[in-house]
Amino acid sequence: MPAIELDDIDLRLLRLLQEDASLSNHALAQKAGLAPATCHRRVHRLRTLGVIEREVALLSPARMAEALGHGLSVIAEVSLDLQTQEALNAFEARAVADEAVQQVWRVSPGPDFVLVAQVPDMPGYQALAQRLFTEDRHVRNVRAFFATKRAKFGATWPLPIDQT
Repeated sequence: MPAIELDDIDLRLLRLLQEDASLSNHALAQKAGLAPATCHRRVHRLRTLGVIEREVALLSPARMAEALGHGLSVIAEVSLDLQTQEALNAFEARAVADEAVQQVWRVSPGPDFVLVAQVPDMPGYQALAQRLFTEDRHVRNVRAFFATKRAKFGATWPLPIDQT
């Protein structure tokens, strides 16, 4: 894979797309001060290089709670009894595949993993715990934390300030 070099225009486009990825190419070009063809070519390059990994819709927890009932956000620290590559990869694969799990982080030092999950309620958490923790013979310890308030949630990557 080629080395990735990002100039001020690339960073400006990335900043704008992180704020609103639903912008049309024309609107994005206008906000970035570029010709639409140039804007399209640059964004396509950023996607091809893998800098733009994917575009998703971020759902509002408050609106989803109105529609589906309040859910339970879980942050869990997971330690395994073996830190072999095989054991770590196996647990990671199972956690990544579970629909309730939103984020999987391998961390060090301390626990082996930190998971962020969204479940409908405490029975939903118990089902998740059974699937991921209880049924895995290598899970030694789990510390689960239940969110009482989301003070900040961001999905943007901090970028250098545009110099132009």
